Amino acid sequence: MSHLSRRKFIITAGATAAGTLLAHGCSSSSPTSNATPSGASPSATPAVNINPADAPEVTAAKLGFIALTDSAPLIVAQEKGLFAKYGMKDVQVTKQASWPVTRDNLELGSDKGGIDGAHILSPMPYQMTLGTITKGNQPVPMNIVARLNTNGQAISLSKKYLDLKVGTDSKPLKEALANQKIAITFPGGTHDLWMRYWLAAGGINPDTDVSVIPIPPPQMVANMKSGSMEAFCVGEPWNAQLVTQKVGYTALVTGELWKDHPEKALALRGDWVEKNPKAAKAITMAVLEAQQWCDKAENHDEMCQIISQDKWLKVPVADIIGRSKGQIDYGTGRIEAASPVAMKFWADNASYPYKSHDAWFLAENIRWGYMPATTDIKATVDKVNREDIWKAAATTLGVPAAQIPATTSRGVETFFDGVKFDPEKPEEYLKGLAIKKA
Repeated sequence: MSHLSRRKFIITAGATAAGTLLAHGCSSSSPTSNATPSGASPSATPAVNINPADAPEVTAAKLGFIALTDSAPLIVAQEKGLFAKYGMKDVQVTKQASWPVTRDNLELGSDKGGIDGAHILSPMPYQMTLGTITKGNQPVPMNIVARLNTNGQAISLSKKYLDLKVGTDSKPLKEALANQKIAITFPGGTHDLWMRYWLAAGGINPDTDVSVIPIPPPQMVANMKSGSMEAFCVGEPWNAQLVTQKVGYTALVTGELWKDHPEKALALRGDWVEKNPKAAKAITMAVLEAQQWCDKAENHDEMCQIISQDKWLKVPVADIIGRSKGQIDYGTGRIEAASPVAMKFWADNASYPYKSHDAWFLAENIRWGYMPATTDIKATVDKVNREDIWKAAATTLGVPAAQIPATTSRGVETFFDGVKFDPEKPEEYLKGLAIKKA
């Protein structure tokens, strides 16, 4: 998006903030019901009083999601009628079979039978924008308008390795997993990066010591049962289900690698945002309000009941609820009643898309050879990350100023092994890593 377009967007956002009357937050007493064809549930919150001049340019958008607990904000926004509340009454939220399918449908766009945006692995919008994962390596510009969650993923192992008592230290697996298959969800995606970081920190080279393969999230447990791989990194509820079915155990939750790390994002096609800046803001507002609702303890039971439905995750509530409340059974005898690194949707700025976090995702993609070493990290982040849309949406929602970050950087991050990442000096971080792509 051009600087002129960004300026126009910010001016428009300011006008919307002045002209929109908002009923803040969605009621936890709203009954759960199936969405109507229009995308709003029968019990949807009435639309806010939107000034005609600020109304979204379109009322329809197609958004994709993968069957993971961290897709809850999109699902709740749909089920609670929040998209309709902000003028987007014809939004469709559609299940995607895998991250490659999500990518393919984003490449198409809704006008060609695909989708306009998605619940997505945070690095993927950058990979698409740079054309590193698209057909013919043709760039498909994307915009990140919100982070959907922090924490909430895990690295799990087959029960055959239970005696090794593996946790954050992967060293005991160097011999045990030699040449074995390790599953992630998408090359260069968050789960791939968590797995690679964890292995490398223990002296295991993910490119030479093991075989890293991609498996769609909903197929992880079945593949572990069949012996197709020995370990995997994925979001919930699949790690919890693995433990419930006594097929394997959780070595660690990813918040133990990097406390309150960024995870999924809400991303929209760049050309769609360019054409529909007010609609992009309206979608962001709906999702932000849903994130606030999802993060409240009193809503966790209802949230899990909603997303467990067949049309959404198609997973028993019992496999979702525990870890959603921070109750983590690792399957090793270790049980955390209230994990300090449980999934967050809103608390501690979980929803805000820090540019500093995206800088790390790009640095790690360079580390493992998924992106060229010559990639201009700052320029690429500035092109894709639309935290200005997030701030405009949050301001109009009436989010307290204390909950709106004053800077796009969360500062220097420290990982479990003591390694630090300074987003202002990503090249120094990369130089200091012992294991990386040759």
